[in-house]
Amino acid sequence: MNKQSIIGLVLIFAIFVGYMFWVTPTKEERARQMAEYQRKLDSIQLAELQEAAYADSLRAQQAALKAAQEAGDSAALAMMTAKMGAFGTSFHKESKTITVRNGKLDIAFNTKGARIDKVVVNDYRTYDSLPLVLVSPSDTNFNLELPLNDIHAEAVNTRDLVFDMTVEGCAEEGQPTEINVAEGDSVVLRFRAQAAADSTAPDKERYIEFAYTVKGGDYTVGFDVRLNNLEKTVQNNGYLGMQWNNRMNRQEKVDKSGKGSSNRNKDAERFNTSIYYKSQKGKVDNLKFGKDSEKSVKYPVSWIAYKQQFFCAILMTDSAFASANMTVATNRSDTAANYLCDMGSNIFLDYHGEKDYGIGMDFYFGPSKYHDLRAMHRKFERMIPLGWGFFLTQWISRYAIIPVFNLLEKFNWNYGIIIIVLTFMLRLVLFPLTYKSYQGSAIMRILQPEMQELNKKYPNPEDAMTKQRVMSQLQKKAGYNPMMGCLPALIQLPIIWAMFRFYPASIELRQQPFLWCDDLSTYDSIVDFGFNIPLYGDHISLFCLLMFGVQFFYTWYTMKGQSAQMSMPGMKFMMYFMPFMMLFLFNSQSAALNLYYFVSLSLTMIQMILIRRFTSEKKVRQRIAEYDQKHKGKPQKKSKFQQRLEQMQKMAEEAQKQQAKQRR
Repeated sequence: MNKQSIIGLVLIFAIFVGYMFWVTPTKEERARQMAEYQRKLDSIQLAELQEAAYADSLRAQQAALKAAQEAGDSAALAMMTAKMGAFGTSFHKESKTITVRNGKLDIAFNTKGARIDKVVVNDYRTYDSLPLVLVSPSDTNFNLELPLNDIHAEAVNTRDLVFDMTVEGCAEEGQPTEINVAEGDSVVLRFRAQAAADSTAPDKERYIEFAYTVKGGDYTVGFDVRLNNLEKTVQNNGYLGMQWNNRMNRQEKVDKSGKGSSNRNKDAERFNTSIYYKSQKGKVDNLKFGKDSEKSVKYPVSWIAYKQQFFCAILMTDSAFASANMTVATNRSDTAANYLCDMGSNIFLDYHGEKDYGIGMDFYFGPSKYHDLRAMHRKFERMIPLGWGFFLTQWISRYAIIPVFNLLEKFNWNYGIIIIVLTFMLRLVLFPLTYKSYQGSAIMRILQPEMQELNKKYPNPEDAMTKQRVMSQLQKKAGYNPMMGCLPALIQLPIIWAMFRFYPASIELRQQPFLWCDDLSTYDSIVDFGFNIPLYGDHISLFCLLMFGVQFFYTWYTMKGQSAQMSMPGMKFMMYFMPFMMLFLFNSQSAALNLYYFVSLSLTMIQMILIRRFTSEKKVRQRIAEYDQKHKGKPQKKSKFQQRLEQMQKMAEEAQKQQAKQRR
């Protein structure tokens, strides 16, 4: 190393050390950061405790209200109205429902709670050809908690208030019950709950407002929350609690033996259902797949999504939610055929007693389509399981499989044909990598007589290392390299995994027929048993059966030329066991995935048969003879690694011989 290099390294080290000192916070700054962090934690914990108290109070309050209304007790109603403090006049009005249709969605809004009561996605149907309901009606769909300063009043929950509604951008006059929004147009629904006047402002200027913006032909709904002139009414605890809940409905076909199970093989929709969220710093995470779980996130969150196999409901904001508690739970008492699970989030919003407080949000209700989600530039596409955990798999999916798949879609072919063409193209691209592997298999088949002779020559276990060394030498003469089979297989693994993730996650295949299959996104059943076979299911999938047949024949054909090497106990059993294991594992997988494996294995087998047929035995024998002639009487040059390897083999042989002598 010269003088200039040493000086450069010293300068780089000095800059690095100086930078570390510069960015490291002082003791005072660290203390201030810790104090701020602790304050946030304390506020969140306080809000969580308040939430539990609010829930108990709400249940008692609703029961009392119902009893008073049924009994016509005006005095009791007046007392409960007083408990609502400034919002008493919005407590027991008559609620109304309005439906907005924008071509993509039918959205029902309810003036009670100013909530989205129901969402139907129009371009899609359930597997049973019913309307696809993404949000189900419930009093608990949405709620904003407002702790009041009035010590005589209860905390206000917006789900208990009946809001006044106005519509902007609608051609119809009055209070329509249905609104149709054309492509390019939009309407704004404003829901207001007025608060009583105080010393700061008259009643018309004191209110809670929820504003929803619905655009024609769009899956996104704008949602703004505003608290106006309520700084003296609503407590300044640092946070407001907002609840967003939904009963998740089944949309897809399910193996009845796996319904309600976390077994991915039996219930693909439940397994792929979870809550996803993105931190403000950019990381996308999720709760556990296919099972009840909960998670408390104590850092800012940009969006929360309730995702099913092919559809999702997302709540997003540009300003970030302060924190969130999320839960996926299964209500065992809900035995409805379309019930999947329940999802809920308790979201905390930063609030510091502002005179005019507002937060802008958006809902997305629609399909989990890769390009549509990616186009929103919020990392929503990370909810689609494309093997994000391994960079090679996601690159193959994003930059190879999806673009080619979308290109083939433009030809308007049946999706089964697209899968076959895509598989053929993939095998064609991989052929240069796999050719050597198949050629090596052909060479091993030619060398089978010599291999069998070596097995007879070295029958004893203590001669195993010697036999292996002689076999390796013979393979080398014939031009066979064991890496010919290993390397292509390793290269193909990320591609195989990418395909395994791509097909079951592609909404494009949903309810697309091919041959006897009516939906490529789920299993193709040709026989329904009416009862469950453990580990297998309640049906027979024909594509899976075809895949099993090809794989079994491929295994048999491959092992015909390798019988000399199958001397390890249990090796043959394991090789033949694999097709049966795949038969059980893939019987309830998507027909598209089984079709891909069936076509891929068929093409692989055809390639192998042709290469074996056109690999000349005469040339292989000639290569062995030329090798012997070339190295006759000459010591072979060996690398240090080969020398060490041979030494280790010799030591192992000696050890085996010693053990054999001791046994005698």
